[in-house]
Amino acid sequence: MRFDLTDLRLFVAIVESGSISRGAGLAHMALASASERISGMEQALGVPLLERGRRGITPTAAGRTLLPHARAVTGQIEQMRGDLRAFSEGLRGAVRMLSNTAGLVEIVPAALRAFLAAHPAVDVDLEERTSAEIVLAVAEQRAEFGVFAGSSDPGPLQTRPLGTDRLVAIAAATHPLATRASIDFAELLDDAFVGLSSGALHDHLAAQAARYGRRLACRVRLRSFEGIVRLVEAGVGLAILPEAAVVPHLGSALVAIRLTDSWAHRDLLVCAIDFDRLTTHARTLVAELERQAGASAHADRATGL
Repeated sequence: MRFDLTDLRLFVAIVESGSISRGAGLAHMALASASERISGMEQALGVPLLERGRRGITPTAAGRTLLPHARAVTGQIEQMRGDLRAFSEGLRGAVRMLSNTAGLVEIVPAALRAFLAAHPAVDVDLEERTSAEIVLAVAEQRAEFGVFAGSSDPGPLQTRPLGTDRLVAIAAATHPLATRASIDFAELLDDAFVGLSSGALHDHLAAQAARYGRRLACRVRLRSFEGIVRLVEAGVGLAILPEAAVVPHLGSALVAIRLTDSWAHRDLLVCAIDFDRLTTHARTLVAELERQAGASAHADRATGL
């Protein structure tokens, strides 16, 4: 049985993308070459590794057994390269990270700005996921680390604190609820909402509404917080957003109402299988996230937020 690193990287890319063609593209390989390599792996093992169905590619039992080993081997190689490149002229490589919506609003952008400016040869593959999906993906080595809410159980993963994620309801100043200082989420479910079209926050709020046997009545769905704020100001409906995204827009036309539900006030954490075993550039980015989180907490204390 002989597999090289190209085979293993290709196999992981195909499984994670659910498609041989997409996996080949991720591995920078022609489709015919990718198919030939997978066939060679299956012939060497004597068993199929992939099942081809209407919904795409899924690993067989043998494929599922191979997958964590392939991820471990390719991850170790990437860590070795990152550690060795630290001795050359600057860091070079790539970091694969995940973040929930709150992290993308509060801490991640500032950390990425500083990190990428300091390390122009490093690329960051960033994807937004729900906290539960992030924990699972990191545990399965589909990402090096992730920023998630403490309401999701990290299991055996190592975690480090980054701050607090607070969700608030926002309303036009003319809305009947605008005079409320706080409110339960259940009280809002009869109102019209303006919401995100997709993403971690959208899924989280939908799950909370489902606990009451309800669904959010979203009159309009958008992809940006800025657009949501503008429509809420215009009186189209209510919205629930991270406090950090709302504060810059509060004023005479828009108010924030504190949510009393426990899930609306969550710790923001970063998780990894083992922080000490991350690649050099991944460890550097985690350190920058922690630095930005500390700076944000200091600014909040200074402004009284």
